[in-house]
Amino acid sequence: MSYSTQPIGFLGLGIMGNGMAARLVSEGIITSSRPLYVWNRSGEKCDALKEKFPEANIVKCESVKEVVEKCGVTYSMLSTPEAAAAVFNASTGTLSGVSEGKAIVDCATLAESDHQSMAKAVKVKGGVYLEAPVSGSKGPAENGSLIFLCGGSKSLFDSIENDGLNVMGKASHYLGSSVGVGTQAKLVVNSVMGTMLSAFSEGLALSQSLGLDGEKMVEVFMQGACAAPMFKLKGNKIVKEVADHGTNFPLKHAHKDMLLAKELAAKTGVEYKTNNMAESIFKRARESDLQLADLDFSAVFEQIHEDSKGSNDYSAKRQKK
Repeated sequence: MSYSTQPIGFLGLGIMGNGMAARLVSEGIITSSRPLYVWNRSGEKCDALKEKFPEANIVKCESVKEVVEKCGVTYSMLSTPEAAAAVFNASTGTLSGVSEGKAIVDCATLAESDHQSMAKAVKVKGGVYLEAPVSGSKGPAENGSLIFLCGGSKSLFDSIENDGLNVMGKASHYLGSSVGVGTQAKLVVNSVMGTMLSAFSEGLALSQSLGLDGEKMVEVFMQGACAAPMFKLKGNKIVKEVADHGTNFPLKHAHKDMLLAKELAAKTGVEYKTNNMAESIFKRARESDLQLADLDFSAVFEQIHEDSKGSNDYSAKRQKK
C-alpha cells in the first residue's frame, strides 16, 4: 500500500518529536491537501507547533485514537517505555484506532519485547508496524540529521523512506523483517555512545585536575585519532567553569539504554564489561542527590567529580548548571 497521499499523524511533541514533526511541515511533506494530525499529553505543545507554522495544515487532536483513525501513517515518539505502553494500550490510545491497513511507526527506544508485543497487536487488527528508533538527539531532530534503524514491514519502510524518514533524518536503514532488530542496533549504538562520553568525561576531569586547560584539551582531542563529533559538541560545554548540561538527550534515558544493552549482552553471552562499568556510573548519576537525571547525559561528568571529591581541590570546587 502507498501512503504518499494520505494524512500523517504524530504522537508526542517532546524533545525529539517536536523537531521531527516540524521537519515534516517545513520540508513540504504536509500540504494543504495532506494534513498533519498531532497529539501530545500537554496540548500546549500542539498549539505551539501550530503557532510556529500558522499557514500549515496542522490539526490538533483530543485523543490518540482520533489521530490513528484519520491517518494512513502515524509516527509515535514517546519518552519512556512506560509512556509508550500507556498511550498504546489506553482505551482511546493507539491500538484502539488501528484498523485494516493503518500503519504505526514507533520511533522510541524501547525494549525488544515492547516493540514485538505492539507489532503483534497491530497485526491482529489488520495494521502494519515498523519499529524505527533513531540515533540522534534534539539538535539532529530539529535539523533533519537523525538516523533511523528499522525493523518490521518492508513495504511500509519502502513507502515512507523518502516520504517521511529521509525528511526527518539523514539516513534510514532497514535491518530486517523481525521486529526487534532496530532496537538491538540502537542499543549497541547508545551503549557505545554512553561509554565514550563516560571515558571522555574522565579524561577531561583528569586534565583539569592536573591544571591543564580544558578547552585546549578538547581541541587536542579533536585533532587526533579519537576525534568524534560528540566530543566537539559536548566538550566545550562540559569544561566551562559552570558547565552547560542543557538537555538534548536526558541522562536518565541514556542510562536506560545502557542498562538494556547490558541485559541484551548478558542474554547473548557477550562480554560487555566496559559498557557495564560506564552504566554503573550513569546509574549513580541518575540516582544522585545532585539531581542530574533530567539534565543532558553530559552531566555524567558531574558524577565523576562527585566520586572524586576529596582527592583534589578542583573536584571540591566543581559547579554545575
